[in-house]
Order: sequence, then C-alpha cells, then structure tokens
Amino acid sequence: MPTLSVFTDVPLAHKLEGSLLKMYKQDDCPNKLFLAYRACMTREGCPWVSVVVRKTQLQISQDPSLNYEYLPTMGMKSFIQASLELLFGKHSPAIMENRAGGVHTVGDNGAFQLGARFLRTWRRDANVVYIISSQQEPHGLVFQDMGFTVYECSIWDPKKLCMDPNILFSVVEQIPRGCVLVIGNILDCKLTLSQWAKLMSALKSKQVFPFFDIPCQGLHNGDLEEDTRILRYFVSGGFEFFCSQSLSRSFGIYDEGVSILVVVALNNQHLLCVVSQLTSFAQSLWLNPPTRGARVITSILCNCALLEEWKQSLKEVVENIMLTKEKVKEKLRLLGTPGSWDHITEHSGTHGYLGLTSQQVEYLVKKKHIYIPKNGRINFTCINASNIDYITQGISEAVFFTRGQENRLPKEKKP
Repeated sequence: MPTLSVFTDVPLAHKLEGSLLKMYKQDDCPNKLFLAYRACMTREGCPWVSVVVRKTQLQISQDPSLNYEYLPTMGMKSFIQASLELLFGKHSPAIMENRAGGVHTVGDNGAFQLGARFLRTWRRDANVVYIISSQQEPHGLVFQDMGFTVYECSIWDPKKLCMDPNILFSVVEQIPRGCVLVIGNILDCKLTLSQWAKLMSALKSKQVFPFFDIPCQGLHNGDLEEDTRILRYFVSGGFEFFCSQSLSRSFGIYDEGVSILVVVALNNQHLLCVVSQLTSFAQSLWLNPPTRGARVITSILCNCALLEEWKQSLKEVVENIMLTKEKVKEKLRLLGTPGSWDHITEHSGTHGYLGLTSQQVEYLVKKKHIYIPKNGRINFTCINASNIDYITQGISEAVFFTRGQENRLPKEKKP
C-alpha cells in the first residue's frame, strides 16, 4: 500500500522569477533586449563591479591571517561602524552622541524582515504601513507577511512626467496617526528646506515612525552625502527611525546581499535596548551573518586610498548614466518623436521612467522584442553603443504607432 505524502496538499507557488524575464528568456529573436535588470550594467552588458572591489577581494583571499570563525549575531562591528559613518558622516550628531547603531543583516530584504518583526512586537498599535517611493518596492510583501495592512504609493506622475512632491504631501496628510511610513527613493522630488520642515512637522504631529530605504548610496548622483541628505534632516529634527542600508549595488557585489538595519534613537540607553531586541530576533532568523561581503566593504571604507578609488568609480558610473540619458533624449528628438523627453535627463539614478503608455510598452515588447516593465521604468545602464539606436528607433515607432500613424512606419520584414 503506497504511503501518503505529508506534502500532498501543497500546491506550486507562483514562480519567483518575474514573468517579464521569463518571456525574455523564452524569446528566440536574436535582437531581443532586456532593460529591467536590477544590477548596474557595464557597456559590455555585464553586471558592474567596482575595480577596487576586485582588488580588495584578491588581497583578502591571499591573507593567511584571516579568522573564519562565526561572527557574533549582531554582525561585524567594524563593518557596522564604517557603514554608519558612510551613511551619516563621521561627525554626525547621532554618531557623536552614541545614539545611532545597527545590526548586520542578510540579503537586500533582511533589514526589512528584522525591522518589521521588531515593530510587530514592540509597536503593536502600528498596524498600518505606508510605502512611498518612485516605484513599487518589494518590501510590502515583508510587512504583509508580518500581519501589517500595507498601502503603496508612487510619487511618479505619468501625466506630468515628473516626481510630484504634491503626491508625497497628500499621502502624509491622509496617513493615520502612529503608523509606519517606509520612505524609498524620493530624491527627485527636490524638496526645498521649507518643504522638508513641513513634511517633518506633519510626521511628528502624527507620531509616524519613519523607516528609510537606502538601496544604492552614491549611484543616484555620484555624491555619497547628497544621496543621504534626507537622513541628516531627520537626525537634526530629533526623529527616531529605522533605515535599511543595502550596500551590495554600491560596490557591485550583488550576490553577497550585504545590508544593515540602522537604528537612530533619542539616546544611547534606548539604542542599546532596541539593538539588543533586534539581535535577539536575528538569532532566530539567521543566527550569524556571512562575512565575505562585509570584509570587502569594510576594507575599502577603512582605507583612505581605496575609499577615494571607490568614490571615483561611482562618479564614473553616474557620468556614464547621465551621458546615456542625454544621448537617448537627443536621438528621440532627431527622430522627430512626438512629446517632450526632458524628464529622462531631469531624474537621476540608474533606473528611470521613459514616460510611455501601456500600449507603447506592449508594442516594444511584442513588435521590437525590447522587454521593459509595464510602467516604463528601465535600467539605463542596459543601454550602450551597440543597442541605443535600435532602442530609440523602437521607442519612436511605438509612439508613432499608438498615435494612429501606422502609415509612417516601415513594414516589418518577415524572416
């Protein structure tokens, strides 16, 4: 008699790999392109890795004095300290007053897993989480799994083709008292000092707990301090908050998943209590974080020469991105593509919106085999000298086609 499996009633889960990437991989077209990779790409179409990272990895691998003992549950202390100074600045009041600390986490989402568990336990009245960013974030699933009610809001206005600060203030006006507000990439809102003051005043009056996301410091505009200026505002405003600081993309070590859950408290006593509870949760989640990525990053951040070399590599990447965006905009202009394309160069970072409609995106995917998300947000580092003409021509065709001007398009040759 066959034995019944205890897994008989377990169904297949939805595939973790995105359907867009799956479609791309199954496409036999030799000209197919995928413009939605998370990683920063090189001109050759490979994931970017800072040269100083490769040099440091080699040095570490040849160091006979390395101790491969398990790390403490809280993580590598030198890594945490170096990361905090990178985030806030060495002379930040939060660091000088010993009220900023952190826990070394696992994976890009580890900080959110740890933070969500802490908030679920110690802020039981905070049942609602609002996530505000320039795009949909994966963190919502983490908070949903912990029992929070999650609302996600994008500050991108597809009609105005800009990051609209009015959307941000509208969300802050309607969020309930005592909720958690996850703040992602809102740098392109370009808020004035008075607007920042207004925002912080509204959050304080509602006792909203901020949870920041800094996923790729330095890759937004090449300035490490500018990319985290928002945190300095909140530190000076006397806020307590969490911050997920992911360092994998900034160094090009994507498979390492190196991150920290950063805590800023009102004083050192509160900080120690929070970090102790977070460490207790980490013990049940992963016990000991991995060392390799943390060692590489710490070695670079604690060496002045390597640090400057890394900073220069970030600036070079950002300059290439800006140049690519300028070229895309200019080629669309020369092709006579209807509409304004200024928004492409007005926004910083590796990823940005093309400002296309869903019909135009569908045209690019089905007719040109150019795979981009439905919202038209692409990774500009995927565009290089070998594909920029094909991509811009495809965008131009898509815009003309959806305007009912099929007669202007050349007929597609059949193989």
